[in-house]
Amino acid sequence: MKLDKRARADLFRSRLSMAMGQSGTSQSALARSVGVDRSTVSQLLARDQTRLPNAQVVGECAAALNVSADWLLGLTERPEPPGELIAAGLSMTEAPRTSIDEQIFTWHREAAGYKIRHVPATLPDMLKTREVLRWEYAGHFTRTPDQAIAAVEDRLAWMRGTGSDYEIAFPLTEIESFARGEGYYRGLSLSDRRTQLDWFARLHEQLFPKLRIFLFDARIVFSAPLSVFGPRMAALYLGRHYIVFREAERVRMMIQHFDWLVKESEVDARDFPGVVARLRAELG
Repeated sequence: MKLDKRARADLFRSRLSMAMGQSGTSQSALARSVGVDRSTVSQLLARDQTRLPNAQVVGECAAALNVSADWLLGLTERPEPPGELIAAGLSMTEAPRTSIDEQIFTWHREAAGYKIRHVPATLPDMLKTREVLRWEYAGHFTRTPDQAIAAVEDRLAWMRGTGSDYEIAFPLTEIESFARGEGYYRGLSLSDRRTQLDWFARLHEQLFPKLRIFLFDARIVFSAPLSVFGPRMAALYLGRHYIVFREAERVRMMIQHFDWLVKESEVDARDFPGVVARLRAELG
């Protein structure tokens, strides 16, 4: 909404007063920081003041009070200076272990009721069987297999009970490699792979459409591992760290990226059980 000069001047006065109060800055202290007389600051705060100060004074007031000049002028609703605004919208946090660590679960709880979109690094941890987790965490240094199993079961119970919808997308070759015991999954027993495929089928039957799994062709489209927690935040998984985005436009970009993966998927969520059944039949 476009403000007239009087309304913008009133907003500037109100926000200047608010920033001074929050920072504990007196009129005299602000005048010294800005390099003006105390009477000038008094005029800026006067209720009958209908004119805005010049850009130099606005900028110096903003710097002295550690707020954004655009916020003082009513051009944004975020009071943080540009550098702090960027820091608030982008951060890094340690990633002890993909989706079973406590940080990820905290983000799931924050996004309760919103759609959660996820591209896993391997098969989705929260959908893995106990047998697969025991094999995967047998040599892990920071988590025992029992700890991993307990964490994953907590996440799955949360997914069953929360109001959030879950969409998961990963390459078709990932589940095919799993079924055949290739690559990352080499050494996983035939019995454990059969049990996992049966578990996928059971979960789809129980949770669809609350849980929707899409499979894309990695030769055509690509995605780094990521999670998008409703409109609130998105996290890219690097291995040891997550890059976390909370600024609305960047989160929207991540949502658009995920929705593109879904649109380009080779296997729709409704057809996921057919892929599982085919792979299970190959294993006998």
